Amino acid sequence: MTSQKPAISDARETLPQPPAWVTQGHGETPEDVAFLSGAALSHLHLVFTRDDAPHALLRERLALRAAEVRVTHSGRPERAADLRDAVNLLRDGDLPGPAGEVYLAWRRAVERPLSVAALQRALPDHAPEALDRWLVAGQGAPVPRAAGVLEVVRADAPRAQLAALILADAALAQTLGWSHLVPLLATGLKRADLRLTGAELHFACHRALHAAGIETTRLLIDLTRRTARLRAVAPKLRAKGAAEAVALFLARDAIAPAALPLPDRAARRLCDRLVQLGAIRELTGRDTFRLYGV
Repeated sequence: MTSQKPAISDARETLPQPPAWVTQGHGETPEDVAFLSGAALSHLHLVFTRDDAPHALLRERLALRAAEVRVTHSGRPERAADLRDAVNLLRDGDLPGPAGEVYLAWRRAVERPLSVAALQRALPDHAPEALDRWLVAGQGAPVPRAAGVLEVVRADAPRAQLAALILADAALAQTLGWSHLVPLLATGLKRADLRLTGAELHFACHRALHAAGIETTRLLIDLTRRTARLRAVAPKLRAKGAAEAVALFLARDAIAPAALPLPDRAARRLCDRLVQLGAIRELTGRDTFRLYGV
């Protein structure tokens, strides 16, 4: 037991919280908001450099958030729990439905290193040539470039809001030198913001990134603490395939026992054991068709 507590404490202490002047700042002018968004992104970039942070898991959680925001903006009733079910409980030959397709697009967008091929996998209805053209449409610093991509995609394909948001976040990540797309604008922009242009859109993007940068840093700190607990208890697991299962939990938002590399009964036992150890959570509250995650 004594070997578990330092790992959890260290994870909490070594990923710094954003400074109070960043989290409590409320810029009124475009200059103030741009300064605060830059500070939030700078701090997020700092914690992204940490090897002990669960980057793949963070991207999956943010993909879920981005999908939920997009589905909500479209007027559909599905929320995060429904999206998890739509994708993680799919059987061969099943279709995820419109909301599930949105979630799948975001998951595919974040799971591979950023490239036109990875974006085309997430957005198969758009030709690689169009994605490549849109991705380089914006110019300049990260936020102006991302806003420029938003405007160009909306002008060329007014109904392709999902593509516009994915490409805007891709352009942002590319400009910041990140290897993977991280959904930030998609989680922070409001529905009305997507109709703005020019300086008003730039202001909305800065405001969205200020909020999203703070929330993403907090989420990463929490996930780092939680995954430290899972890593600490992993040596206690004796089931064949347990190491591979732990690796999946460290990278995936939610997993059904049937998706683990163990026989069905052994997979359920392993999930129950990890819940008892406080290493993962059961996410649905159901007695059947359960999903588990950190």
